[in-house]
Amino acid sequence: MAQPSWFTIPGVRGFLGLSRRVRALLAALVVFLVLFILAITMPVPYVELSPGPTFNTLGTDGQGNAIIVIKGHAANDTSGHLNMTTVDVSTAPMTAFDAIVGWLAHDKVVVPKASVYPPGQTEQQTNQQNTQEFAASQDSATEAAACQLGYPKAFGVLDVTAGGPAAGRLALGDQLISVDGKPTGNYSQLSSVMQAETPGKSVPVVVKRGGTQQTITVTLGQPPAKKKGAGLGISVPQGQACLLPFAVDLGLGNQIGGPSAGLMFALGIMDKVGSVDLTHGKFIAGTGTIDPDGNVGPIGGIQLKMIAARKAGATVFLAPAGNCTDVRGATPAGLDVVKVSKLSEAVADLKSLNAGQPVPHC
Repeated sequence: MAQPSWFTIPGVRGFLGLSRRVRALLAALVVFLVLFILAITMPVPYVELSPGPTFNTLGTDGQGNAIIVIKGHAANDTSGHLNMTTVDVSTAPMTAFDAIVGWLAHDKVVVPKASVYPPGQTEQQTNQQNTQEFAASQDSATEAAACQLGYPKAFGVLDVTAGGPAAGRLALGDQLISVDGKPTGNYSQLSSVMQAETPGKSVPVVVKRGGTQQTITVTLGQPPAKKKGAGLGISVPQGQACLLPFAVDLGLGNQIGGPSAGLMFALGIMDKVGSVDLTHGKFIAGTGTIDPDGNVGPIGGIQLKMIAARKAGATVFLAPAGNCTDVRGATPAGLDVVKVSKLSEAVADLKSLNAGQPVPHC
């Protein structure tokens, strides 16, 4: 049997029977469709941000562990919420189609991957940096809360190493006066004194504790790694700090990163040990970096964090003053956004809210 020619195959014959101009248009349409499909399915260097989980600093994490643990001081019973907010970053490969869908969504943001993971830095390195920033923000939050609570600023003991030379001898909040008869009123003096000491030697340590000067004998131990001389087994600030006479352990370090939870940690500490109920049972959320002096700084992704807060049930949101331009026009219905630039302002604003008085807004 004779094989059919291309012209006799159904469909091909019809296509060839069309005018040259129509055939060209159809061919161009096919090429366009192929290129379009390839374009929207190709991976693009973008990531998608969405509202992340919120955590009540007065409560527990997802594993049932208290987020703020006070040791050596009675903790207040708390009734409300002081939720920190987060942003989720999708690490799944993104196509152009995914990016378009994300751009059209009201509760998602698509940004260049380089804005989240800087060039020359792996995702693991970025996550490691975020973890370090989170730990630093917890330290700053603790000190800022201590200062706001009225504890004195001085050079002294921030932590005592369990089982170390000073364990059971020196206490958190001890202001250092001298070691072995030599002044230790600042970090440089203490370092110089300890470098000249010998492990195993018992020395008098003069401290100011609770407003009273005391002399305590401590048997010195080995110096910290890469240091000479001897060690006391304590942590001290580089400068002066507001010294708490009790320990504050802050959680979530293995779940989130970055410095933006500082403000809410500081408020949580204050509500746990202060004399004022900051929430009166209200569901308050917020965000913002904090430094040891209590200054509140702006953060990224605040629109998504407000959405996360409102979905969780918050009715009040504390926003850094530096983020006000990002807040305007993006506030979810039912969320009262309060502008703050200092920890002291946040405390005053919460008191005003509880008293039914006006507060500053963005």
